[in-house]
Amino acid sequence: MAKRHPTPPDPGHSVSVPVRVRPGAGRTRVGGCYDGPHGPALIVAVGAPAVDGKATEAVRRALAAALGVRPGSVALRLGATSRDKVFTVDADGTAVRRRLLALREDVTEQRRPPAPRDDAGDRQRGVARPDRAGDRRRPDAGRDGTG
Repeated sequence: MAKRHPTPPDPGHSVSVPVRVRPGAGRTRVGGCYDGPHGPALIVAVGAPAVDGKATEAVRRALAAALGVRPGSVALRLGATSRDKVFTVDADGTAVRRRLLALREDVTEQRRPPAPRDDAGDRQRGVARPDRAGDRRRPDAGRDGTG
């Protein structure tokens, strides 16, 4: 019986995606850029721990979802036990590259500017709070402090 050899992916259709993994994150997030050993890498934070390939599998699925491709078209090429990995995406190269550039530039949550300060130097949080420590009246109390 003749052995079947898988056909190599078309170079125009496969894209190499360097990734920097952040395992054990509070939530899954894909976006941002990291200067890694394989070139500019996409940062992928996943909640899975870095144990027995759980984080790698979570990254593979998160990357597929972020790029809009099937999880089966994303395969690990380098870095099985490293935080710096290279995945191969077998899909339309131009669409994947365009989406990848947009994701690398997405640093809105990674480098969030500090909250503005009011004139007293306190950070404004957008929640109602007493102006000073001595002014702690109940919300239903009258203006004269009785109630």
